[in-house]
Amino acid sequence: MIAYTPCTTESLRARLANVPAVTERLGTDSSVWDVREVGDGNLNLVFIVQSLQGALVVKQALPYVRLVGDSWPLPLKRSVFEYNALIRHALRDPGRVPEIYHFDEVQALVVMRYLSPHVILRKSIVTGVQHPNLAADMGLFLARTLFRGSNLSLPAPQAKADLALFSDNVALADITENLVFSDPYFDAAMNRHTPGLDPWITKLRTDRDMKVAAQAMKHAFVSKSETLVHGDLHSGSIMVTAEDTQVIDPEFAIYGPFGFDIGMLLANFLLGYFAQSGHEATPGDRAAYRSWLLSVTRDTWGVFVAEFSRLWRTERTGILYQRALFEDQGDPLASEQALQDVLRGIWVDAMGFCGVEMHRRVLGLAHVEDLESITDDSRRLIAERRALALGRHVTINRAIITMEGLIALAERIEEEDLA
Repeated sequence: MIAYTPCTTESLRARLANVPAVTERLGTDSSVWDVREVGDGNLNLVFIVQSLQGALVVKQALPYVRLVGDSWPLPLKRSVFEYNALIRHALRDPGRVPEIYHFDEVQALVVMRYLSPHVILRKSIVTGVQHPNLAADMGLFLARTLFRGSNLSLPAPQAKADLALFSDNVALADITENLVFSDPYFDAAMNRHTPGLDPWITKLRTDRDMKVAAQAMKHAFVSKSETLVHGDLHSGSIMVTAEDTQVIDPEFAIYGPFGFDIGMLLANFLLGYFAQSGHEATPGDRAAYRSWLLSVTRDTWGVFVAEFSRLWRTERTGILYQRALFEDQGDPLASEQALQDVLRGIWVDAMGFCGVEMHRRVLGLAHVEDLESITDDSRRLIAERRALALGRHVTINRAIITMEGLIALAERIEEEDLA
């Protein structure tokens, strides 16, 4: 057993040369393998390893936040949570996450399928490429992983064992708890923002209703251990082709609220929506794409509701809302009433998480390429102001806003002059 060492392109070749699951796919002559480090994320090393025979991806955790450096240490054990989340997601929604070939806990290293010709969804959104299956794929993924990872479905001992396992993902949960829910609302050291946004930031940070709402969502995140959530589900954690959708990078996985992943994903669709005007070559030439992003937002939730409802009626075998209390007593309408109550709670939470995610992607440490790649500062400012405005509204009014209201509000804000 070799002590943990961050890999290089040369050392990785030697490390994998005797792993049967690797040589089966690449061949036994490691000297001919092409190894490239391609990681552009905030935390990890990512390598593509190819030969004439095949290809795979290797992800290795670093003992610190790559975006910041070794001044911000992180435990290597986060790879354990990512590995365990991936294998659970693979069982709960088969074919929607990359296949795992090998896991080395000591080296914090996961070897998995190389997704090609897939691209990161966020890059497609920046360039204005539509993916027809996106809403259906993500709505099904959310419903299946969230339902099947909860006490609605799992046997109680398994649910409690998983809760205990993922509750140890303390360091990454701490990142979420601070960077998403608190840092945007005060002058935190690692915050950054576009010059010229200061008046809007001051307004937001003195907004009592918004700060109370943001902390209510933080309260929900830390106290509602409802299901296994991906924990970082945004358009940079999804890879796509015209036909396929793959969900990656669940190292933030933890037991949390049903609405968390949903709200985070919808927020990133909406950030992409507001960014489109900054990428237009001529005014209005991204109008159709903006409409498509709103349809993805609407349809993702619609597919989620339909599939979650189907699973409720067919796979509700856990300790919550037991059939013995409803269907088995000849009262299926009571079960349907309970379902609607649960879905309503998920939606309200999702809207709260959606709003704070929009804020933190403009004001916090980790921004999004959708907005950052707008080269015209004035156009980027307008897009960011719009995102801040929508984020505030949906968080504060999460208990009363509907999906149609959300769509209509986004369209109205897009048309307003917020300069």
